[in-house]
Amino acid sequence: MGLQTGTQLAIAKAPVIDPSNLRIVAYEVDGQMLTEHPSFIRIADVRELSDVGMIIDSNDEFVGLHDVMTIENIYKIGFKLLGMNVIDEARHKLGKVSDYSLEVGSFIIEQLHVSRGIIKSLTEAELLIHRTQIIEINNDNIIVKATVEKLVSIENTKDLSYINPFRQPAPQPDNSNADNPSTN
Repeated sequence: MGLQTGTQLAIAKAPVIDPSNLRIVAYEVDGQMLTEHPSFIRIADVRELSDVGMIIDSNDEFVGLHDVMTIENIYKIGFKLLGMNVIDEARHKLGKVSDYSLEVGSFIIEQLHVSRGIIKSLTEAELLIHRTQIIEINNDNIIVKATVEKLVSIENTKDLSYINPFRQPAPQPDNSNADNPSTN
């Protein structure tokens, strides 16, 4: 939406995401008023997000592929976050990225929404993975920290001394004065 004219200037097609930091640097846009294809709107040129869409000053804000080197380099990588496989450190498949949550002020992706496979989705809910859990992003997978900690086996717990704080004898109040009432 253009601030000068108050009309729709283009439609956002897809985000251009930098895979090194999961930050959206621009959106690829499409529309009849564009002079170059593909065209982009840089995040820095978005004045406001509202219920009608992204608000920018005018169509002068649209840039072509070769106008901004950062956008061109990231666009040529062809990184598509949605649909990427997510695995843990042990190489267990957790699912595929179905959506993401971002911090609107900086356009940094904060959480990945991971859909489980058909069988697992019957018994388990969608996973939310915070960006701090991501270890690596490569061409095929997003590798995240495993959330399951190794538990101590039952055989090894026999040697551990377990103290239940609720079962210890509590100190009793001194009732020595109860037997000998004081005289005034």
